[in-house]
Amino acid sequence: MSDDAVFIGGSTKREELLLKLANRHGLITGATGTGKTVTLQILAEGFSEMGVPVFAADVKGDLSGIAQPGEPKDFLFKRAKKINFDDYGFDGFPTIFWDLFGKKGHPVRTTISEMGPLLLSRLMNLTEAQEGALNIAFRIADDEGLLLLDLKDLRALLSDLAERGKEIASEYGNVNKRTIGAIQRRLLVMEEQGTEHFFGEPALDIRDLMRTTRNGKGYINILAADDLMQSPQLYATFLLWLLSELFEELPEVGDPERPKLVFFFDEAHLLFDDAPKGLINTIEQVVRLIRSKGVGVYFVTQNPLDVPDDVLGQLGNRIQHALRAFTPRDQKAVRAAAQTFRQNPAFDTEEVITQLGVGEALVSTLGGKGVPSMVERTLIRPPSSRMGPIDEDARRAAIKNSPVYGLYDEDVDRESAYEILEKRAEQRAKAAEAAKQQAEREKAAKKAAPRRSGRTRQTATERFVKNMASSVGRQLGRAVIRGLLGSFLR
Repeated sequence: MSDDAVFIGGSTKREELLLKLANRHGLITGATGTGKTVTLQILAEGFSEMGVPVFAADVKGDLSGIAQPGEPKDFLFKRAKKINFDDYGFDGFPTIFWDLFGKKGHPVRTTISEMGPLLLSRLMNLTEAQEGALNIAFRIADDEGLLLLDLKDLRALLSDLAERGKEIASEYGNVNKRTIGAIQRRLLVMEEQGTEHFFGEPALDIRDLMRTTRNGKGYINILAADDLMQSPQLYATFLLWLLSELFEELPEVGDPERPKLVFFFDEAHLLFDDAPKGLINTIEQVVRLIRSKGVGVYFVTQNPLDVPDDVLGQLGNRIQHALRAFTPRDQKAVRAAAQTFRQNPAFDTEEVITQLGVGEALVSTLGGKGVPSMVERTLIRPPSSRMGPIDEDARRAAIKNSPVYGLYDEDVDRESAYEILEKRAEQRAKAAEAAKQQAEREKAAKKAAPRRSGRTRQTATERFVKNMASSVGRQLGRAVIRGLLGSFLR
């Protein structure tokens, strides 16, 4: 096996994916049952063998077998022999299992603050007005030093804003109680879907996705996604968040000799379905720029039309399994797929796409100068690891022996927005109660004081003294004025 490329399979020649161009991204497409999962599996094996960590979602549950050696079977040996895979053997690969729900792997968490208002709005399917209110909530949380770690923090903040609407309107804009109520209802729906397990601490450190073993193999990070797929919006938003975190956190490395991480985005159509134009632009920008961080992104989907053109144009390495052409849309997909390849004069690409057997694919990868190779009809190599799900005892053993065991398995609930706002509410309640009691005391004191007339009668002596004082004051005043005028006139 080459030490600078991943072996894909055999055509008229050996088909390989160059490591130094693996961060130029890729696309794996094909109808259900044509071999996309096995292709993902053999690529993950190859990258791991070359020391490159991998992240992949296990949508159907059968990718987890990559942690165990495969079982010797005749059809596997026949395929290996047919493509001259002489050193074919069976082996398990270093694997870290993850699960948003914490059942089939280490829990994966992030905080509300790290998710941010844009992705959170998509996750909750908010309207434009609701998204605006959520942005105000995040801005106030930043200004007031309120940590948003989990859903109860966000709920407490929204309730607080609903009560302070008039107070904050001049600085941040109007926050309608009805809008806040609608967001709160969406949060309740998220909780019923089990989303609360995803938000909290300890948050995932992306460096834990880029581990290698002592002997230099890359860990394969498998996200259990069979249950997660019951909430497709959460699945797509989580993977997009993960890509965004990699983009924001990793340093620029240009074009390294090998990727720092290869990221497989299975069921990629969920990322783009009904996504607003602004979000599509964000995805396109992340895909375009993340290659300079040393990350290769490989979209896996049934139909190349699932991926927008601006994103599709950045996917240099292509593996196309069979497509069916039963409907006009199917036929359009076949034509679109054929047109993305550098044509081979030896066959009609559009025709061959519909004729490929299980485990066959049309392959075109980037060559030494970054130019796509001529498309070739290729027999995908057999996997060395187990085809199908891992057994539960082996999964538990892999989790217990994982290098991240104990880092994420217990949640932490430190003081954050919920606790701070609870204290503020208590202080306001105490202040209001103290003011009420003071007002009651003052009212009681007024009632208890003796009543006095507004006017008092003067005695004869008092009137005489007052008149005398007034007369003397007038005489003294005239004397002073005369003295002053006299001095001026002289």
